[in-house]
Amino acid sequence: MLSRKGLIPEDYVLSPRLAEELQEPRYRAQERRARFVAKNGTCNVSHKNIREQGRFLLDVFTTVVDLRWRHTLLIFTMSFLCTWLLFGMVWWLIAFAHGDLDLHDGDFVPCVTSVQSFTAAFLFSIEVQVTIGFGGRMITEECPTAILILIVQNIVGLVINAIMLGCIFMKTSQAHRRAETLIFSKYAVIALRNGKLCFMLRVGDLRKSMIISATIRMQVVRKSSSAEGEVLPLHQIDIQMENPINTSGIFLVSPLIVCHTITKDSPLYELSTADLTHHQDLEIIVILEGVVETTGITTQARTSYLADEILWGQRFVPIISEEDGRYAVDYSKFGNTVKVPTPTCTARQLEEEPQDPRSFSPKSTVRKRNMSIRVKPKFTLLDEEPS
Repeated sequence: MLSRKGLIPEDYVLSPRLAEELQEPRYRAQERRARFVAKNGTCNVSHKNIREQGRFLLDVFTTVVDLRWRHTLLIFTMSFLCTWLLFGMVWWLIAFAHGDLDLHDGDFVPCVTSVQSFTAAFLFSIEVQVTIGFGGRMITEECPTAILILIVQNIVGLVINAIMLGCIFMKTSQAHRRAETLIFSKYAVIALRNGKLCFMLRVGDLRKSMIISATIRMQVVRKSSSAEGEVLPLHQIDIQMENPINTSGIFLVSPLIVCHTITKDSPLYELSTADLTHHQDLEIIVILEGVVETTGITTQARTSYLADEILWGQRFVPIISEEDGRYAVDYSKFGNTVKVPTPTCTARQLEEEPQDPRSFSPKSTVRKRNMSIRVKPKFTLLDEEPS
């Protein structure tokens, strides 16, 4: 209206649609950081534009083992079916070339008895390769070629049996199956331990069979850049671990709390409670490796913690108790935590401005609180007379 009266030039007049968009601004919520490793241990990586697909055929055994079950069973069925059909055709050609398909007198000796059609040749091929031997069909000494084909089919059948049974065995006994009973706490915690901030998580094994030579390690994955301006989208930084037995391995008979002391060499040195949000570019990967006691196969269990899955100022509750001369583990409290007094500053600030660790002890807090309260007695047992 003002433009029509000449008060505002038409170049500065907004269209009705654009004016509505300005009046109603739209805010896009910041998305959560994509995981590099899922909570169940699977890697969230998609491989694209692989040009040299033939490299997978150089290792057929591993390729077949890595396939899904439906594809493996399809290959298992088709490998036997194709060889039966192939050698069935060969037996039919031998019978056709020798004239076994025609009607003859009783003095005629065929290469294979009772093979007068392709169906009969196919059934004989199955009997030879699977060594069923019903007795109705058998090879004679009339055709040396038939004897050679019999030997070749037996060898091919044994090779296919060995390969396919090996693939099925490896798929059923894969190492990640054992990792299903290796559990991690859903959340990690950061709290004081011996006066220093520590990153802690709990790990356990549900089976009675042990994991031999078990080791655990952690890495921080975050986006970073070098001094030359090179962007590293998934920069992996190792974290020094401190487990309860002060060695590189762990004795995983009962659940353990794995601890990492945040020092100046730690990638978590600048981390504070304000950084533990869902849009923070931080992911901590935990890898547990060991040898399965029953099978001797090396297994690996993985999990990860994003920034909003790290609880500041909390500690895991005890779950091991002694009952009737044995140690009992209560897995219902495996991931339970309890709040403890913890400074909200970073490990750097805590190191530059050291504080008395006893001030964050729950016992000292209760003791100071009790000392500050003075209770006056409501009555006295003996009334003292003034002298």
